[in-house]
Amino acid sequence: MFNIIITENYDLVASEAFRIMKSVVTKGEPVLGLATGSSPIGLYKKMIADRNTNGTSYKKVVTYNLDEYIGIPRDHDQSYWTFMHENLFDGLNIPEANIHIPRGDAEDMEEECRSYEEKLQERVIDLQVLGIGSDGHIGFNEPGTPFDSVTHVTELTQQTRSDNARFFDGDIEKVPEKAITMGLASIMRARQIIVLATGASKADAVYGMIKGPQSEECPASILQDHSHVTVILDKAAASRL
Repeated sequence: MFNIIITENYDLVASEAFRIMKSVVTKGEPVLGLATGSSPIGLYKKMIADRNTNGTSYKKVVTYNLDEYIGIPRDHDQSYWTFMHENLFDGLNIPEANIHIPRGDAEDMEEECRSYEEKLQERVIDLQVLGIGSDGHIGFNEPGTPFDSVTHVTELTQQTRSDNARFFDGDIEKVPEKAITMGLASIMRARQIIVLATGASKADAVYGMIKGPQSEECPASILQDHSHVTVILDKAAASRL
């Protein structure tokens, strides 16, 4: 069952997401599943602003990121380790030991997948933040990913690499061909999930997630089986609903 919130613009999408986030991070020792990309940046800015303005402490927060590119070092300007520190962690007081991001530069990727999945299974994620790809992927679980998948290495589709080329000077050849990602079963263990989507380019994927048949060809459609998913959209992303 989806709770669908449709707003006028990107900033209101971020505000609705922050409202949910704030209710989670102020209770106990929250565990967050975090995403990269343009969709959650507004949310992350509001988290930092809340910290600066209201003094909200994130010291007890534990985080797990969805994914990371394979084939670029952690200090690369487009690694997700760099993205998360520049767009969120450097502005909060989460201890570095509480931050978990899979390594895309590990020597043994099979072992890295196994180790990261073991870490994920040590805790239950209280709130998982997701974007959605134009082809319906969540994390880097591309179309065709089995619904029972756990953390694994995936080959990125041409569409995903093309969509992400804007972060690599518009050059698809610079976009890594592979990534490590939480699996769909890993994501589904979260207690609560929020999906953020804006823009007309996401409208078909949003429709497939919510109203399309449940199929591995639209990985996000697995969320139809989750009991607590809030989908926050602007009008363009919601245009097919």
